[in-house]
Amino acid sequence: MASPANAEVERTDGDTRYDLSSILFSPNRDYLIRNNSDQVKVDSLSGNIVGLYFSASWCGPCQRFTPDLVDVYNELLQVNKFEIVFVSNDKDNESFDKYFSKMPWLAIPFSDSETRERLNEVFAVSGIPHLVLLDENGKVLTNKGVGVIREHGVKAYPFTPAKFAELEEIDKARREAQTLESILVSEDCDFVIGKDGVKIPVSDLVGKTILLYFSAHWCPPCRAFLPVLMEAYKKINENGNVLEVVFISSDRDQTSFNEFFSKMPWLALPFGDKRKQSLSRIFKVRGIPMVVAIGPNGKTVSTEARELIMSHGAEAYPFTSERLKEIKASYEKMA
Repeated sequence: MASPANAEVERTDGDTRYDLSSILFSPNRDYLIRNNSDQVKVDSLSGNIVGLYFSASWCGPCQRFTPDLVDVYNELLQVNKFEIVFVSNDKDNESFDKYFSKMPWLAIPFSDSETRERLNEVFAVSGIPHLVLLDENGKVLTNKGVGVIREHGVKAYPFTPAKFAELEEIDKARREAQTLESILVSEDCDFVIGKDGVKIPVSDLVGKTILLYFSAHWCPPCRAFLPVLMEAYKKINENGNVLEVVFISSDRDQTSFNEFFSKMPWLALPFGDKRKQSLSRIFKVRGIPMVVAIGPNGKTVSTEARELIMSHGAEAYPFTSERLKEIKASYEKMA
């Protein structure tokens, strides 16, 4: 077996590549494990695109991202040569076992702390979740795999620069052709809900400025921001219903959703609606609360409407760059 000292290989084309049989083994172990304790030889990964998943059970963002990665893994595994190796940052074996039990892929044994620490150093892991994707030859395709999976899911496979460029062109065309229906209508889901679950067709919202409000009851900043958003919503609509808000929940159960939504004077996607995932990818939602402003023509006006409302309240409407210039000019005049 190769020595860990030879883990990094510099090819003649200048690309840094890694020998998996070197970086994933230790002198006393040439295998990885599954959550049923089965052992899988490291050499069996040869010819696969491999993701090194740095994560831990104590990490909230990891807990939220892992199910998305499981869905992508299960779908890719059916038709592609793809494998993931969990590199745990858990603090004890019990936590590792419980967290790993939810994962269908391989892992470095928790007992091998030396290899886990070395991998964190080799790939300069500064925060988790962190996903490094390597091609069949051990070349790093991207060290931003978490963002790639969140934004594109299985469509990003095989994670090459050419695929990323293709996806960017697709996204550009989508943005240019975006309408309210194109982002809020999916198959038979062509409505949002009001109070008591009343269905409101998305077509009824066309022509208005729409705020997509990504939030959750369990999130303290979300609860703190809600009264600010409600006050702005009320003032903006004093002279006519020109603004609508659609609550997109990250709540963990129907009861929490119902309790939080009952305080809001606007609309929502139903709890657990599958459109939430696509909207989160389209607008690159990395944290909540987040507010995206959609103009009357269905185009994205701002993905930072929360910050604008916090700074300017109702004066930020309609959240365009032109309006921000007007606000800045008025401040300069007052100064």
